[in-house]
Amino acid sequence: MSHIVAIAGSTAEQSKSTDLLKRILAQVEAYGFSTQLLSVRDIPAQELIYGAGKDSLHLNHVTGQIGRAAGVIVASPVYKASYSGALKAFLDLLPQKSLAEKIVLPIMTAGSSKHLLAIDYALKPVLTALGATHVLSGFFVSDDLIQRDPYGLLSLDDEAEARLREQVRALVFAAGLPTPQKDYEPTEY
Repeated sequence: MSHIVAIAGSTAEQSKSTDLLKRILAQVEAYGFSTQLLSVRDIPAQELIYGAGKDSLHLNHVTGQIGRAAGVIVASPVYKASYSGALKAFLDLLPQKSLAEKIVLPIMTAGSSKHLLAIDYALKPVLTALGATHVLSGFFVSDDLIQRDPYGLLSLDDEAEARLREQVRALVFAAGLPTPQKDYEPTEY
C-alpha cells in the first residue's frame, strides 16, 4: 500500500499540531505516497459524544481511509498532560484492531517540554490498544521550538526540524516506498 493517513486531534481551527501534520504530509507526498488528512472536526459532535452507528457515513469514511493505509500519523496538542479529549472520543469510535499492521507515528505539541513523556505515557498506550504493533518513537515539540511567522506558517528550530525529518523517513521506509509506475523515469540532477 502507498497511502498514509494523518489524524488531527485538535478541535481548534488554528492548530499547531494540525498545521504540523499538513507539513508532514507534504514531506510524505514527496516520497510518492498518497495522503489523507482526517480530523476530529470531520466527525459531527453528536457522533463523538454519543457514538456513531455502523451506518455513519463519517465513521465509514474514516475507517475506510485507515483500512487502506500503510501508515497512520496521529497528532494532538497536549491538554492536561495527555492528548485531547476529542481525539480520545474519535479513537474510541474506531474498531478495536483498526491500527493492526499499520506503521504509526505519534506527534504531540505542547506549551513546554515538561510534557515530553505524554507521547509515551498517554498516546502510545491507546494506539497499542487499537492494535498498533509498530509505533515509531514519535515527535514531540514544545512552543519554544515551533513558531509561526507573520504569514501564519510554522517554522521549527534546526534540531526539531532534523528530528521531524528523521521520523518522516522512518515512517515512509517502514511503510514501504511506493512502486513507481512503469513509465516513471528518474530525473537526473
